[in-house]
Amino acid sequence: MKKFIYLFIFFFSLISTKTMASNIMILKLSYGEVQIELYPEKAPNHVKRFKELADSGKYDGVVFHRVIEGFMAQTGDVKFGNTNDSSFNLSRAGTGGSDLPDLKAEFSDIAHTRGILSAARSADPNSANSQFFICFDSAPHLDRQYSAFGKVIKGMEFIDMIKKGDPQSGSVSDPDKIISLRSK
Repeated sequence: MKKFIYLFIFFFSLISTKTMASNIMILKLSYGEVQIELYPEKAPNHVKRFKELADSGKYDGVVFHRVIEGFMAQTGDVKFGNTNDSSFNLSRAGTGGSDLPDLKAEFSDIAHTRGILSAARSADPNSANSQFFICFDSAPHLDRQYSAFGKVIKGMEFIDMIKKGDPQSGSVSDPDKIISLRSK
């Protein structure tokens, strides 16, 4: 009986470790490696989409097309913002998404504070697709208006180094890009 209990505890610890690890993402930038913790309990569909696109390599080579000092860095346009793809068009980056359908909003009590990962969208709350942003500082006006689904837990100093764009529009003429983004 004792062996059975130990075996059960060992098996359960393996499963829980794997589950926990699968909610950590590694974002590689030219400046260094960033760890992001995802919140599937708060935004399950956004987390699922993000992981699906990341783990299939869709975010590799995608530019940070809109970066506003003191506010946020936006990326994730896998259609027009991917420098590795023939459809790359910097002037259209930020207007595309993936071939997957848009997501319904998953607003929660997660505050848009420094390091929060949130879904970018148009004026329609149910239009998030592949684009996301990372907050440089608190942005309470976004709380319960955008679907927050993760947070930078290590390497925020590398996010801070991302090239900033025009102070008004955030448009970046020579943008940094994602080298790779995968589940840990």
